[in-house]
Amino acid sequence: MSSKAWIIIPAAGVGKRMQTDIPKQYLMLHGRTVIEHTLACFTHHPQVAGIIIALHPNDPYWPELEITSDVALHIVDGGSERADSVFSALSYLKNMVKSSDGFVLVHDAARPCLSCKDLDQLLEQGRESGKQGAILAMPVRDTMKREEAGHIAYTVDRSSLWHALTPQMFQIDALYHALEQSLQNNQAITDEASAIELIGASPLLVEGEASNIKITRPADLQLAAFFLQQAKQELE
Repeated sequence: MSSKAWIIIPAAGVGKRMQTDIPKQYLMLHGRTVIEHTLACFTHHPQVAGIIIALHPNDPYWPELEITSDVALHIVDGGSERADSVFSALSYLKNMVKSSDGFVLVHDAARPCLSCKDLDQLLEQGRESGKQGAILAMPVRDTMKREEAGHIAYTVDRSSLWHALTPQMFQIDALYHALEQSLQNNQAITDEASAIELIGASPLLVEGEASNIKITRPADLQLAAFFLQQAKQELE
C-alpha cells in the first residue's frame, strides 16, 4: 500500500477582496466556517497522514473552532505571502518525518467544495507522476481575450489553456527545494506548480470538477453554499 500523504493548508491571508471584517476562511457557510468545510475532505481520509495549517501569528479565530479529526492537526506560523506560508509548513514537515521523499498536497483554505472523488483521483495519479507532481485543473471553456488599455488586443487560443485548482501534489523534498530557490531569487510564485516549473519539472494536469471553486469575492460564498448543498443531497 502506498504511504500516506500530508496536507498543507495555507490560511494566513486576510482576503481583502471579500470586503468583510474577518478573513474569508472564517466566514460562515451552512452553519460552519469555510475552513471547516475545507478540512472535512481530509480529516477522515484513510490516505492522509496529517494536516499542517499555516495561520497568521495573531489569528484570533482558529482557537474558537472545534474540529473533529482522525488525523493530527499541526499549526505553524504563516507568512505575508502564500509561498512563505507553504514553505514554513514544509520546513516543519521535513523536521517531523523520517523520509522527505513522500508526498504533500497543498490546498487553498478558501476552497471548501473539493470532492472526495477528485481527491482520490489526484492521490492516485500524483503518485504515478513521481517527481513531476500533479495538480487538479480544469480546461478553459470560455473565449479568452488579451487586454491592453482596457480594450481587447486579441483573442487567445484556449485549446491548451487550463485553470489551475488545488490540491497540488508534489514530493516533499522537491517542493521544499523549489520554493526555497524561488524565495531566495525573489521569483514570482502564484502557486506551488509555478515553483516546480521553475526547476524544470512539468506537473501532470488532473481534470477536476468545476464545483471546486475558490471563495474570493462575496458572490462566491453563495455559489459555494449551492455546491455544498448539492453534494449533501447526492449523499442522501
